[in-house]
Amino acid sequence: MKSMDTMPTGRESPRQRISSSLNERISSTSRYLWRYRTLYLLSIPGILYFLIFKYVPLFGSVIAFQNYNIFKGFSGSEWVGLEHFRTMFAHYDFLRILNNTLLLGLYDLVIAFPVPIVLAILLNEVRLVVYKRFLQTIVYMPHFLSWVVISGIFIGIFSTDAGVVNKALGLLGLEPIYFLGEDSYIRTILIGSGIWRDSGYGTIIFLAAIAGINPDLYEAAEVDGAGRLKQIWSITLPSLLPTITILLLLHIGKFMDLGFERVYVFLNPLNTGSGEILDTYIYKAGLMSQQYSYTTAIGLFKSVVGLVLIMIGNIFSKKTTGESLY
Repeated sequence: MKSMDTMPTGRESPRQRISSSLNERISSTSRYLWRYRTLYLLSIPGILYFLIFKYVPLFGSVIAFQNYNIFKGFSGSEWVGLEHFRTMFAHYDFLRILNNTLLLGLYDLVIAFPVPIVLAILLNEVRLVVYKRFLQTIVYMPHFLSWVVISGIFIGIFSTDAGVVNKALGLLGLEPIYFLGEDSYIRTILIGSGIWRDSGYGTIIFLAAIAGINPDLYEAAEVDGAGRLKQIWSITLPSLLPTITILLLLHIGKFMDLGFERVYVFLNPLNTGSGEILDTYIYKAGLMSQQYSYTTAIGLFKSVVGLVLIMIGNIFSKKTTGESLY
């Protein structure tokens, strides 16, 4: 008895329909790739970058569960399970360093993140084009300075001998303050220097989003008697909401990743109590003390926390605003 797939019924069998559909999809995908071949070729360096420097190193996370030996490698090192994670949480200084990291991440999110939004709106309100371009150039420039240069600038500004701030305090009859030697000031300096360096560059995305808003909306609002502040509140900010949401979610994902260079250049023995974060601790314990497995466990802990935060933020954003990363 012949099978149903081979019976000459004059209609395509299920197997033939699946094969035909698959061939059609392959053909359609091939045409699409060929049509945009230039864009895909241009994307190859970026794809290789993420594969080589972001995804391949993930396999190295296995050493967080080993007593890694550089001579024995992954396969020959002793497996210790969660021992390094227990050591991490039992370390006498870990909770202090974690608290510093969380506080600086929170300050960066609450204080620094809104600054580019406000700055972009203010720049958009400047009507004199030449002056607007000049201001944009001025606020963009610090982003292209290295943290070493920025630390030198801030150390000079807050110097006890010739610093501008202490000179001003002296004119007011106050004693000079060694700002970089005080635990109570280091967090303010770290957040302030980050705002000064990156807020101007961060306005680029928001200015582009503002440029995409339909001008008819502003004209209609003006006809209805809405002033500039009302237009910003009712048109500009709602139109920026999708962009703000996506960038906020990305910022939450790197909540505990304040940056090694940004903090390390300002640290000294007098301010590490409030200034040291997980990134600088990983450098000291990992590279200087060669505790590779222990610091890999700390880095893996940071990554897991960031993943959980971005997933929670994404779910909350999808339910409240309808915008999400995935």
